[in-house]
Amino acid sequence: MQKCNSTGTHGNTLPRDAELQLRLADSGGAGEGMENGAGGHFLGHTEEESSFCTKRKMLVGLDVICLFVASIPFFACELKAVTPYRRGFFCGDSSITYPYEKKEAIPDSLLIAGGIIITGLTIALGECYRVRFRGVHSRAFVRNRYVSCLYKELGSFLFGCCVGQSLTNMAKLSVGRLRPNFLSVCNITYALINCTPGSYVPEVTCRQPNHKMEEEARKSFFSGHASFAMYTMLYLAFYLQARLSWRGARLLRPLIQFLLVMIAIYTGLSRISDYRHHPSDVLTGFIQGGLTAYWVAFHISSMFKSCARSDLSPTSMSLESPLSSQQTVC
Repeated sequence: MQKCNSTGTHGNTLPRDAELQLRLADSGGAGEGMENGAGGHFLGHTEEESSFCTKRKMLVGLDVICLFVASIPFFACELKAVTPYRRGFFCGDSSITYPYEKKEAIPDSLLIAGGIIITGLTIALGECYRVRFRGVHSRAFVRNRYVSCLYKELGSFLFGCCVGQSLTNMAKLSVGRLRPNFLSVCNITYALINCTPGSYVPEVTCRQPNHKMEEEARKSFFSGHASFAMYTMLYLAFYLQARLSWRGARLLRPLIQFLLVMIAIYTGLSRISDYRHHPSDVLTGFIQGGLTAYWVAFHISSMFKSCARSDLSPTSMSLESPLSSQQTVC
């Protein structure tokens, strides 16, 4: 009787052991499958991120191409690849009889250096401050947050410079308006060309041996100094409006903005007193520079745009230009 009980117990133990081994085998297979699935998912996610970064690098190259294309008219004018339109004048027109002054209140070198250095340096310092003390970072493929933020803001600013100066030079070449000192530059007078007062003179032989000076005398409309100064100074005023949030002095920011705009206005007015531009040329330059600054600041730059949410994954963000505000996380 005891033998039978012992046999029965042994017989019941074997199926239980087999069942336990079977369950362990099934669990091991399932675990291995889960590991393989997780590994496949991780590899797929890595490949997706790599593809995303590759596309972002391509978009950076596209930004560089856009900057180059936008600056083509500017360099075409500066390199004398295109000559200005040869416009005539009415005999007796006193608006082109002003003397030629060699000295300028604000020369080209001072204008370009001052506009780019003042605005560019302020933007660089402002963005570095935001990254260092405000914890701003970027989802761009560039891991350095300083480089990424500077690229976006300075890239927008430089794009506006290229667009603004290209529009200015395009107008200079296509209109060919004579500067106020045109007759003085050409070393001619109305008596010398023997024209009838009020008659239109379609062509005149300029006695200026320097051909470059003659071409420059035909680029009055519109003022490049006025447009560039207004763009750089007004853009910087917009940047301070968006970034300078210190509430300690209520009138500090408006005062700085007023001084910047005053510098731009003085630059344009000096072109009238230097007999380089007509008043309408300067006014048009102010309008063009101001509109360009507004367009870039509010529609291209990320200054006045809300930042993207920090919980979004890189692959869930839209593939926009690196200059877009959706790539900055606040």
